[in-house]
Amino acid sequence: MSNNPGGNSYLTMRILLVLICCFGLASFAGAAQQQQQQDDQTTTQGKKKGGGNAQSQQVVKPQTGKVYKASPGGGSHNANVQQPSTVHYKGTGKNAQKWQGPVTGGNPNLSGQTNGSAKNTTFNKSTTVNKNITVNKNFKVQHFNLSNKPNPNISKVTFKQGVHIQGSQNWQGPKYAAFRNYTPQWHDQWWWRSHHTTIVFVFGAPFFWESGFWYPCWGYDPYATYYYDGPIYASSPEYDPGQVVANVQSALQQQGYYQGEVDGILGPQTRAALAEYQSAQGLEPTGAVDEPTLETLGMV
Repeated sequence: MSNNPGGNSYLTMRILLVLICCFGLASFAGAAQQQQQQDDQTTTQGKKKGGGNAQSQQVVKPQTGKVYKASPGGGSHNANVQQPSTVHYKGTGKNAQKWQGPVTGGNPNLSGQTNGSAKNTTFNKSTTVNKNITVNKNFKVQHFNLSNKPNPNISKVTFKQGVHIQGSQNWQGPKYAAFRNYTPQWHDQWWWRSHHTTIVFVFGAPFFWESGFWYPCWGYDPYATYYYDGPIYASSPEYDPGQVVANVQSALQQQGYYQGEVDGILGPQTRAALAEYQSAQGLEPTGAVDEPTLETLGMV
């Protein structure tokens, strides 16, 4: 085996050159990686400080309206979202149509003695509530001697299963919820007595009391006469439907809206005068005895 100093020196130089190249490449790669990390960190800090690439976010707080106290029949109401409260009767009245006239259909008899503009009154047309409503503070509720017999000269209403008060879907607010939800029910005497403790007879017709309203007891007496099929608001069960209506008629007389007889019957003539008065006050012209109307008449 011969010695070759020249060949060994050449091999050593090649190995040294390869090692130098590898070391240089490794150093270059490490420097590039370090620079990339610094760039990423700078970008992240820029976004946190609201840099050009950062997207701003707007936090919207939920808005809540004024919550009203429970209305007759229960339930609470938000001023921004109208939620009808529940009463004894169920239903929404969404299928009801706009109308003019009594609850059970037809046109009211406006030939009686009412204020002249009552003949042109439109029932159940939603209006903008007048914030400057006038309240009669001088009216005194009194007791009237009313007949116990039906009046054959005033048209009566008939029972209609499953109907709602037409136009009541337009009456906004919790104080009209009982009207929106009402639908007549037909039961015998035993059922009415077992479900309601307060029942009175007006003009021979039975009414039951519930949550501030008087309702007709359809079927208690199959031959009873009703002149209005719907709730009648009263501030207390001490005042039966006849006395409430009679005082409404008296109050409307004093203000010139009603010129008929104070008989306690919520017939077409009285309803027309009511609707006229309600329209003048900026209330819903329901033609019904409701809480907002009694408040302005000074009866609540």
